[in-house]
Amino acid sequence: MQFEHIGARPRIHPDAVIAPTAVISGDVTIGADCQILHGAVITAEGGPITLATNVIVMENALIRASATNAVHIGEHTLVGPMASVSGATIGDEVFLATGTRVFNGARIGDRCEVRINAVVHLRTVLPAETVVPIGWVAVGDPLQLLSADRHEEIWAAQKELDFPGYVFGLDRETPDLMVQLTERYGRSLARHDRDVRLD
Repeated sequence: MQFEHIGARPRIHPDAVIAPTAVISGDVTIGADCQILHGAVITAEGGPITLATNVIVMENALIRASATNAVHIGEHTLVGPMASVSGATIGDEVFLATGTRVFNGARIGDRCEVRINAVVHLRTVLPAETVVPIGWVAVGDPLQLLSADRHEEIWAAQKELDFPGYVFGLDRETPDLMVQLTERYGRSLARHDRDVRLD
């Protein structure tokens, strides 16, 4: 299913294959020989998304751009089932395994592997050919690779990256943070009520 969102329509190369249950919304460019499988959602929420050639987006993966963070996915990259990419730049020949999460402002270099259920956090930079082990967390620039049981170290690095400030423009110390966050984000997402189905 393809949708026009806030005046922008998807541009899909005729050689790309899009499953009938995939959702492509807004300012999305999909290159030649891409494969977008069932249940995948590619949604440009104010910023563009570009998939180069030969990108595979597997079942139920989510790719989302925001007004402040576009998405670019390089050639010959695989986005695994149930993986999520939000506002990130992904290089060529990258493997994002099942269940991986890549957050806003992250930059993943060429030929990296982010293995099953691993996380690449906000504004983190993975140099080319980095491997993030199964279930581990990549955080920061310079990069730290930490196992999930090292929560205090992850939080120390993550806190400095300021997720609510960077993504939502809100101070973490705001007394009613979640009230403001959900109301602001909800208003932005509500723009989908004016989407136009194109197919």
